[in-house]
Amino acid sequence: MREILFWGATGQAGVLHEAMRGTDLKLVAIVDNNSDLTTSTLGVRVLHGEVGLDGWLEQRKSSKDIYYAVAVGGDRGRDRLLLMDALQARGLRPLTIVHRTAFVADNATIGSGCQILAQAAVCVDACLGRGVIVNTAASVDHDCQIGDGVHLAPGVRLAGNVTLGQRVFIGTGAVVLPRVHIGDDAIVGAGAVVLNNVPSGVTVLGNPARIFIRRL
Repeated sequence: MREILFWGATGQAGVLHEAMRGTDLKLVAIVDNNSDLTTSTLGVRVLHGEVGLDGWLEQRKSSKDIYYAVAVGGDRGRDRLLLMDALQARGLRPLTIVHRTAFVADNATIGSGCQILAQAAVCVDACLGRGVIVNTAASVDHDCQIGDGVHLAPGVRLAGNVTLGQRVFIGTGAVVLPRVHIGDDAIVGAGAVVLNNVPSGVTVLGNPARIFIRRL
């Protein structure tokens, strides 16, 4: 039985816990910065921030062979990557979680700490960076290049040869057409249809998608 720790005690933690069903993984602790949480709905102890985590690891004497998953979704890709770094610095091991109903092509490349959830698809020659979330029923078609910390919300459709920079968030049900490039830290709103390249640090909305906010 492999032991795993989550950082994040709310909705994404429940999604990941369900994705583990039928595996040899056992959830042993959850870390969250919300000090009001003491016990999660998943029935395990909640540790409060890095101080709580360090105390728990000290009691265990060793972090060897403990895996982790960062249960932080939304447009918080930067936070997810920083938490991954903090956990790995303590000797914990990143685990990519692939739901039993998901499809991943044999020659797809999947980075460390990814989450590929129920009925999602990662197709031929796609390449995912570290800490990527491909959420429920989202699809990544052939030859897509996905940067670190990206989150594809439920029902997103990436056509072939799409390139996403780091920490991109694409909202529920959005569609990105072939060969489009989306820059670092961009946000694509729910239901948007992206026909053209998107610069870094902007939010685009609508059909066809247009710039709504410049973030940088």
